[in-house]
Amino acid sequence: MAEYWGGFKTPLKWSDIRHENDPRGKVLPSSPYLLLGSTEAYSGKSALTLGIAQYFQQQGLRIAYGKPLGTCFEDSSVKPGAVLIDEDVRFIAETLNLSEDQRYPTLVMLDPTSVQRRLAQTDSTDYLTQLQQYRDRPPGDIALIEGAGRLVDGQVFSLDLPAVAAALDAPVLLANRWSETGSVDSLLAAQQSLGDRLLGVVLNAVPRSELDHVRETLVPFLEARGIPVLGLLPQSALLRSVSVTELVSRLNAEVLCCRDRLDLMVESLTIGAMNVNSAMEYFRKGRNMAVVTGGDRADIQLAALETSTQCLILTGRVAPLPQIISRAEEMEIPILSVQLDTLTTVEIIDQAFGQVRLHEVVKAQYVSRLVREALDFPRLQSLLGLPAIAAAS
Repeated sequence: MAEYWGGFKTPLKWSDIRHENDPRGKVLPSSPYLLLGSTEAYSGKSALTLGIAQYFQQQGLRIAYGKPLGTCFEDSSVKPGAVLIDEDVRFIAETLNLSEDQRYPTLVMLDPTSVQRRLAQTDSTDYLTQLQQYRDRPPGDIALIEGAGRLVDGQVFSLDLPAVAAALDAPVLLANRWSETGSVDSLLAAQQSLGDRLLGVVLNAVPRSELDHVRETLVPFLEARGIPVLGLLPQSALLRSVSVTELVSRLNAEVLCCRDRLDLMVESLTIGAMNVNSAMEYFRKGRNMAVVTGGDRADIQLAALETSTQCLILTGRVAPLPQIISRAEEMEIPILSVQLDTLTTVEIIDQAFGQVRLHEVVKAQYVSRLVREALDFPRLQSLLGLPAIAAAS
C-alpha cells in the first residue's frame, strides 16, 4: 500500500531512491521512519532520540515516536493483557508534548516474565504482524522509532532491530558509546547486520581530550567503509550522573533530611575514610559528589557538608549527631542512611553511573543543546530525504 511521509502520498520505497548527495553512491532512503539503535546498552540512544526529536520540532516538523520493544519498566513482572508503558516512552512523549496519535504502542516488554512465556510457547504472538500498526498510521513528517539496547535484543519476539528495520523498510541511525578498543569492531559488525539500512552512526561519550584524534583517524576510517559519522558527542559528567532519588532506590536508603532535595544530580563518588585534614583537601577537588562514610565519622561528615556535596551517605545505620542533621538542613544536602557496608554501597553507586535512564528534566535540557551543537543535521536531513530546514539558532 502507499506510504505517507512529509505530507505527501507516494508509492516509493527505500530501494527506489538514490540520493544525489551521498558520497558512497549507495541507495539511500526516502522513508517516513528513522530507527534509532545502539551497539550496546546505555550508549545514549534515548538521549540521541530526544535531541533529534526536539530539533525537528523546533524546525516545525511534525514527528511521531514509538518503541516497539519495551525495555524500561517499573515492574519486572509484566502481566499478560496489561497496558504496556515503557518509562522511556512516557518521559520522551511527555517532554515532547506528543498527542496520542503521535505515539506508537509498545508491543511487548523485554522482561524475564515475558521472555519465559515466549520460551514456554504460551505466547505465540506474531509481533512483526502487530508492527503493521506502525505502518497503518501516518507518521507526520517523520516517525522516530527507538530500538532496544543492542541490535540482537528482541530476537525471541522477532523484534530485534534488523527485523524491525526490514519490516518498516526504514533506515537506522546507531548510537555508539566510544571505546578505543571496541567501537570499530562493533560498528563494522553492525554494518554487516544492517547492510544498506545503516544510515549512519553517532559516537557518544568521547573524552574531550580525544575528540581531535577520533575526528582525524576513526571518522575517515569509517567513512571510507561506507559508514557515515553524523556526530561526535563529548563525554558529559551530567549525562553520566545519577539523581539522589535513584540512589535512594538502589541502596534502599532511609532519607534522614532534605527529602525535597532528592532531585539533586550526583556526578562523582567519594569515600570518606581518611583523617579529616586529608579528607578536606580531597573533598575540595570534587564536584557534585556523593560522599560515603561511616555513620560514626562526624568529622568527615561535617567536612563533606562544607564542600560540593550533593548527598551524604552514612553506612552501618549509625545515627548522625543532631548538629550534623542541622548543618545538612542549612546547606540543603540530603543525608541517607544505609544498612550496607561501605564496600557494597560504593559498588552499587559505581554501577549506577552511566547506567541510568534519561528521566530528569535537567538532562533533557542539556541533551537538546548538546545534540543540536554536535550533530550534522543538514547531512542527516539530506540522507533522510527531508526538506531542507533552517539551521537551529
